[in-house]
Amino acid sequence: MQMDEAAVQRLLRMDEVIAAMESALAAFSRGQEVQPVRTVVPVADHNGFLGVMPAYAGALGVKLVTFYPQNTGLPTHLATILLFRPETGELLATMDGRLITEMRTAAASAVATRHLARQDASVLAILGSGVQARSHLEALRLVRPFQDVRVWSPRHALAFAQAHQVRAVASAEEAVRGADVIVVATAATAPVLRGEWLAPGAHINAVGATRPEWRELDDEVMRRSRLFVDSRVAALAESGDVIAASSIEAEIGEVVAGDKPGRAAADEITLFKSVGIAVEDVVTANLVYQKALAEHAIGD
Repeated sequence: MQMDEAAVQRLLRMDEVIAAMESALAAFSRGQEVQPVRTVVPVADHNGFLGVMPAYAGALGVKLVTFYPQNTGLPTHLATILLFRPETGELLATMDGRLITEMRTAAASAVATRHLARQDASVLAILGSGVQARSHLEALRLVRPFQDVRVWSPRHALAFAQAHQVRAVASAEEAVRGADVIVVATAATAPVLRGEWLAPGAHINAVGATRPEWRELDDEVMRRSRLFVDSRVAALAESGDVIAASSIEAEIGEVVAGDKPGRAAADEITLFKSVGIAVEDVVTANLVYQKALAEHAIGD
């Protein structure tokens, strides 16, 4: 079975991806899924990276992903996912992984927001205006009823705000001051979020800067926040922000599973730093595959 992005998009719903991520992250943190840290091959001549991300999470698969942050006219992330039959190793499906990457990233942040943000969170700040900003807006609206959504981006905030009926602001600080939930979804390699801007009780989802030498959060953010990650091993290997932190509170899957506590007080600041892990891709791809099989069976 071969599936292009249009076929994947027709079958994927964000609420279903959030539910799948909640289960997958809990199983991962309980050691019920197998994945190594991704292998990353720098393509220095062209300012890009190739990542190889295998996992066995009931479904067996691998994502091949490229990251070219300077792409214009093309997405910065391009991906292909292969699914195999676990019993025999035979190839079952090849599918475009760009949209899966986009949606599972936002869905994981929605899981973290559900478990870490205050129940009364009503103000959302988004730093960035690309595909992750759009996907996070969709996903986070499913777990909290935001009354005010502010967006800041160096270039396209106004266009994003008009397209999604939210409010563009002039600076990252203006977006963040007083926000209950903050999304950092930029291509920054140096901090764009500063701890001095954070209100007590804020929750942060930070999904960029996935190289050891890159940062998107300043030291004050790391000092003031209780830090949760998708994978301890991966985050410590790949995230400059996590490497700079003094400690990791827990994996978000441990919180979902009830093995570690989440938010402990209304005024504490929580941070979910996501680097993206292969089980998220394989579980989401398997969701698409199973829905395609069911659709085919009904058609028969």
